[in-house]
Amino acid sequence: MINIIIIAVTVIISIVAFGNRNLFDKLKFSPYDIKHSRQSWRFFSYALVHAGWLHLLINMWVLYFFGDIVEKTFRAQFNVKGMFYYLLLYLGGIIFSVLFDYGKNKDNVFYNAVGASGAVSSVVFASILIYPTSGIYLFPLPFAIPAWLFGILYLIYTVYMQKRSHDNVGHSAHLWGSVFGLVFTIIVVPHVISHFIQQLFG
Repeated sequence: MINIIIIAVTVIISIVAFGNRNLFDKLKFSPYDIKHSRQSWRFFSYALVHAGWLHLLINMWVLYFFGDIVEKTFRAQFNVKGMFYYLLLYLGGIIFSVLFDYGKNKDNVFYNAVGASGAVSSVVFASILIYPTSGIYLFPLPFAIPAWLFGILYLIYTVYMQKRSHDNVGHSAHLWGSVFGLVFTIIVVPHVISHFIQQLFG
C-alpha cells in the first residue's frame, strides 16, 4: 500500500512538473539553495520530479516490483509497523543518497539533481539482502542474474562510474542509496545476515 502511494504521488507530481518549470525548479535538489537560501525541503522534494518520461518510467517500474517485495516482507515481519519501516527505508534513501553530493556541491550554484534513483536503490538493495538468490533480469540478457551477483556488479560499476564518468547520471546517489538500503535492513530486520548466508550456502 505505501509503495503504491509513493509511486502515485511521484508520478502525479513529476507529470505536473514536466509542464511547469517553476515547480520543477522549486523541487529539484540544489545544494547551493539548501545552504544559502535555507531551502531544506529540497533534500526530499527532488525525488518527486524527474528529468523526463524514461527517467520516471524506469524508476517507478523498478520501485513497483522491488518495493512491493520489500514492503510485504516488512509487513510479514512487523505487521502494521512494517509499513512505517518501509516508508523510513524510502525516505531515508532519499536524503542519505544526496548527503555526499550536498557536501561536495553546497557552494556550487550550477549543481542540481532530480529523480528517485537513490531511494529506489535503497529498496533494491534491501530486497537483495533479504532474497539474495532471487533472479534479476537485465535487458537484453535472456537469463536472470542472481540478486547477490547483481548487487556486487552494480556496486563495482557505480563506484567506477562515480570516479570516472561525466554522463550527467547521479552515480553517487545510486551508490549511497544502495549502502543505506543495506545498513537500514541490517539494523531493522532481525537475523537478516544469518538468513542471507544460509540462503547462499545453506
